[in-house]
Amino acid sequence: MDEADRKRVRTIFVSDVHLGCRHSQAELLLTFLKEHTCDTLYLVGDIIDGWKLHRGFHWNDSYTLVIRRILGMVKRGTVVRYVAGNHDEFLRNYMDELQTALTGHIEFADEFVHETPDGRRLLVIHGDKFDGVSTNLPWLARLGDRAYSLLLALNSAINWCRRKLGREYRSYSQIMKQNVKRAIAYIDGFERLMALHTRKRRCDGIVCGHIHTPAIKWLDELAYYNCGDWVESCTALVEHDDGRIELVRQHEHVGVADALEAAVA
Repeated sequence: MDEADRKRVRTIFVSDVHLGCRHSQAELLLTFLKEHTCDTLYLVGDIIDGWKLHRGFHWNDSYTLVIRRILGMVKRGTVVRYVAGNHDEFLRNYMDELQTALTGHIEFADEFVHETPDGRRLLVIHGDKFDGVSTNLPWLARLGDRAYSLLLALNSAINWCRRKLGREYRSYSQIMKQNVKRAIAYIDGFERLMALHTRKRRCDGIVCGHIHTPAIKWLDELAYYNCGDWVESCTALVEHDDGRIELVRQHEHVGVADALEAAVA
């Protein structure tokens, strides 16, 4: 695709790609990045799944091409800012070294403050520090990650059968997220803590990831933007030149959009 054919936006926010997990939809992210150009790219945590290094690590050419695409964007002048998450928390131990080694290429931090053209300050942070399970019970978080991987595997198997029967794709894990009361209460608590921290940082809104639930909404008087993920929802946030932020989706399955619309509502 020629540069002139790509859609230009001011900023792109991407989170929870989970390169290293066999369920990462890296091909779709690669297509999305090829179709867009931007001045600034925020990688909002869990881009690389460091947890899989100990068990179930998976890598293919698509994952390598995503890394190469991002580095290619840097060469063409895109400012890339990387926020560490819980799955790539190993980066937090080397922030200073990475900043020195990659000066002029990629910026690393636990959080950034992004200024929009219309004068708003948005806190960009992964969000795992406001997840009580990840912070206080890391062993339980890892157990939950294994359960989620199993659910994704079952989801793939069931949808393979559905395709053979001529039926549309259906995300059963998304349905569980939408209907389990404890999951809803967990998300509400997570969002409240994020809003409290955002106010302390004197920002007008927050951009985050972590919970794999794409959203654009208001939390009281704060703008809340969640990038979603590139495991199921395959969504990103894009900022236009007027400061408007839009949630965009890249999908290949008929029916995914309907499940996603319910998740965002």
